[in-house]
Amino acid sequence: MKVAIVHDYIKEYGGAERVLEALTEIFPKAPIYTAFYDKNSSAYEHFKKRKIIPSWAHFIPFFASLLSSPLRFLTPSIWKSFNFSKYDLVISSASWYITKGFGRRIQNSKFRAWNKPIEICYCHTPPRWLYGYSTSINFQKYAIVRFYAVIVGHFMRIYDFKQAQKVDYFIANSKEVAGRIKKFYRRDSKVIYPPVSLPKVPDDKREDYYFIVSRIVGGKGLNLAIDAALKVGFKLKIAGSPAGYYLEYKNLLKKSKGQVEFLGQVTDEELARLYKKAKGFLALSKDEDFGITPVEAMLCGTPVIAFNGGGYKETVIEGKTGVFFNEPTVESLIFAIKKFEKMKIDPKDCIKQAQKFSKERFKREIRKFVNSKFLAKG
Repeated sequence: MKVAIVHDYIKEYGGAERVLEALTEIFPKAPIYTAFYDKNSSAYEHFKKRKIIPSWAHFIPFFASLLSSPLRFLTPSIWKSFNFSKYDLVISSASWYITKGFGRRIQNSKFRAWNKPIEICYCHTPPRWLYGYSTSINFQKYAIVRFYAVIVGHFMRIYDFKQAQKVDYFIANSKEVAGRIKKFYRRDSKVIYPPVSLPKVPDDKREDYYFIVSRIVGGKGLNLAIDAALKVGFKLKIAGSPAGYYLEYKNLLKKSKGQVEFLGQVTDEELARLYKKAKGFLALSKDEDFGITPVEAMLCGTPVIAFNGGGYKETVIEGKTGVFFNEPTVESLIFAIKKFEKMKIDPKDCIKQAQKFSKERFKREIRKFVNSKFLAKG
């Protein structure tokens, strides 16, 4: 069986890239097709030994760093430039860049192109920017960008829907995303939670700080955490790269008044140690697709304070592995923190919950799904 893996782009290492990494372990001979990649990124370090095939857009100067977002209307041309007819199976890892629509599903039965592959789309979420969800940077605060987004967004939503109809099978990374797939694409999907794993590091003494892992961008609730830290006076550490969004980072740094520690990009080993030593982990996005970081925290025995929405509701257990706050406000977060500090949560319960989302489980479920669908239709 010839397999190809298609991923949005390789620029930042986050939850989607952990899924991609696990997929390459399941299918080690499968090349990775992508819109573009950044050789200087942490993400590229994880995949540089794999065969990566970028689109023509990759070779446009500054496309990866500056032009991919404003020139997003080129997406259809980017994906049409690839020919997957020699493959039996394409697994698309889809989120922001409408990375889907390579399958057989709606080929005309009379002229069906049987050389087209079966496509299984692992959907991290329908593109957030197309459907009104918060994104990394709120560029739409500018009138000219809002106008541009209305025009481009209209046509890209039509394109996104059409591409979704070509997918043979959808896998959603959470029940939250399965609901979005049903709502926006009118398609059913199978939920297979993403893989969560960290290196094993020695146990260490807990320290008196709260911890966040996030790219230093908007839409992640970082403003909320900083405001709460300044108001209450608790110690806060934030690990994560500005990922090119230095204006946002500069604004947050100024706002923190030197009382929040920004750690930058850390290794997986350092990350595991930071999780283990934290008194609690803050998960703050209003509508997270799944949210790997709170599960990573629990895997290290660290309880979570999470916003009561999105994928967090599928991983954190109220009162057993953490607590929820119901409003995206400083007051609601502070109330949850004060409630949390009066509780005693057993680290073993956190670890047990996190183990339900292991990489081994992910690989097993993906193999089972692929085998059942491919053998049925291949």
